Amino acid sequence: MVASFSHPVAATTGGPSAASAGGAIIHLLRSGTTWAMRLQPREAAIDLALTVVIVAAAFGLLRLLDWLLRRGVERLAAKGLVTRRQAGGDRGDGQKGAPRIAATSWGLLKLAIALGAALLVMEVWGLTPLQWLSSQFGAALARVVFLVVLGVAVVEIGGRMMDRLFLSLQHRTHDHRRAAQFKTLAPIVRGLSTGLLVIMIGLTVLSEIGVKIGPLLAGAGVIGVALGFGAQTLVKDFLTGLFLIIEDIVSVGDNVKIGGVGGQVETMTLRTIRLRDFDGTLHVFPYSEAQVIHNQTKSFSYAVMAPKISYVSDIEKARAIMREIGEQLQHEKPYAEMILEPLEIVGVDAFTDVGVVVKSRVKTRPGKQWQVGREFQRRMKLAFDAQGIEIGYPNVYADRPTPLTEGADNPTPVATQ
Repeated sequence: MVASFSHPVAATTGGPSAASAGGAIIHLLRSGTTWAMRLQPREAAIDLALTVVIVAAAFGLLRLLDWLLRRGVERLAAKGLVTRRQAGGDRGDGQKGAPRIAATSWGLLKLAIALGAALLVMEVWGLTPLQWLSSQFGAALARVVFLVVLGVAVVEIGGRMMDRLFLSLQHRTHDHRRAAQFKTLAPIVRGLSTGLLVIMIGLTVLSEIGVKIGPLLAGAGVIGVALGFGAQTLVKDFLTGLFLIIEDIVSVGDNVKIGGVGGQVETMTLRTIRLRDFDGTLHVFPYSEAQVIHNQTKSFSYAVMAPKISYVSDIEKARAIMREIGEQLQHEKPYAEMILEPLEIVGVDAFTDVGVVVKSRVKTRPGKQWQVGREFQRRMKLAFDAQGIEIGYPNVYADRPTPLTEGADNPTPVATQ
């Protein structure tokens, strides 16, 4: 090994050139030139060989970590702890994805391995990075890096633990609504806790680098009061959304209507509720604008059928056919598992210009009313056609007198202007 050259800052500490960047750079160049000139070929070959060994070992360790990551994700996916997309779904670029916690944690670990390899290589070539890190500035920088890495690890591990806790609560409960409520609360609780942890870590880092956080906290309090008056809508959104979740009015997965727009609740954040409709359009509503919510899948649903029977058809025969179809669906899979109660025929609901409305409904599990209703109406149409029951449709009659040619055996219309 070769003797190390001193750090430029350390060499000039206490002198007039300590504050000069130009002097530090010149000193660094001179020291590097001297070090290169003193380097012997045999020592350089040995150092180069050691460098190759260290780099190869680090590369092999990184490859091993990648393999362990893939195996771990596959096992988590097999247990249902991560989704298929997280476990290796296509992200659109032909590569395989992984859970964010695993990717972040493994990324930090690989970064630590790379930094360790770089420090070893510098030690091999006599650059003494550890001596520089033992200085006051290096120690402060090392503590800051350690705090950031530790904070990221705490955020990721804490978030993962909360996800597993809420997932466990969802699996343990036998109430569909309670499971949906846990699913809705999970990202909100994680977001709040992550925000608090980030603030605490940020304040700790600022304190470590010498920033006085007392005035910052006082200023943040004043700014918070000002924002409380100026951002009343944000506070209203947050409180409204919190009570919507606590009172179990709406949860992720429900089909709701808000302001004439319907869709499935895809996400509920701290401020907004997001609906995805049938054609894929995403509708975003602040909670303060969701004053009236029509939940179509709360606890149970009804598939409502109201066919219009022609006035010339037998109503009682139509009712019997509908009742028979309801009994068939109630005893056939998969519809038997969707139906909670037998078909209820309300009766003649209205007289319209096209026929008689015979109204009925079937009580189903939440969200299954559309599937049951479509199958019921398909079978009803086929049965009505087979039994001669006519569905009502508009009848248009044209009764317009037309002037005829006088004395003609075959009257023809007279052209009029």
